[in-house]
Amino acid sequence: LTSKEIGVLKLLLSKSNTVISREEIISTVWSSNEFPSTRTVDNFIVRLRKLIEKDPSNPDVIVSHRGVGYSLRRPS
Repeated sequence: LTSKEIGVLKLLLSKSNTVISREEIISTVWSSNEFPSTRTVDNFIVRLRKLIEKDPSNPDVIVSHRGVGYSLRRPS
């Protein structure tokens, strides 16, 4: 994992089962002199899903919340 991927994953883990906006992910993981877009966050999520999901095309761990952001679903 890259340092940014680790940062995104740590943020999702720290707020598991809570929706985190793309903007919050950007402001937490990227520095103020970097200017990623919300699509950058989406691309990082795709890469993380390929590593941790059983079926990345049908994710059940990193969940999308359309128009808002993502959450990490912890198993019950």
